[in-house]
Amino acid sequence: MAHGILGNNILDVVAVAWFGAQSLKVLHGLITEKKFYLRRLWETGGMPSSHSATVASLATAIGLVYGISSGLFAISIVLGAIVMHDAVGIRRAAGKQAGVINRMVVLLNKSFQEGFDQKELKELLGHKPLEVLAGAVLGIVITLLLRHHLI
Repeated sequence: MAHGILGNNILDVVAVAWFGAQSLKVLHGLITEKKFYLRRLWETGGMPSSHSATVASLATAIGLVYGISSGLFAISIVLGAIVMHDAVGIRRAAGKQAGVINRMVVLLNKSFQEGFDQKELKELLGHKPLEVLAGAVLGIVITLLLRHHLI
């Protein structure tokens, strides 16, 4: 059997799922905004969730290699649930708060002559539930398509 990244075929498949999700963000921006944003290859947030694609791919690969009754599969499912919950909950809320702060800074700068030297905060941090679901489905599908690389 050929060995992948650091001798680990599971990491190869997971890396492909992550890269696939990040690449789709670039394509999504091209379709929806008619702009090519190469930087979306490494940015967080957006459609689909690459975090969700990564952990779903990991859990699927571990399930295929070690079985769904293994401890490794249980760990990967719990990890995946935490990551996806965080993406749609905490990280999304932080992005919304950043948006409010950015708007407040603009208003304060207009009201006071001194202004603030505040760099704009990143607002696209988390995900909508559909973005998380799309990422998870993408991660599972990519892993199933590449299962021959695992076994």
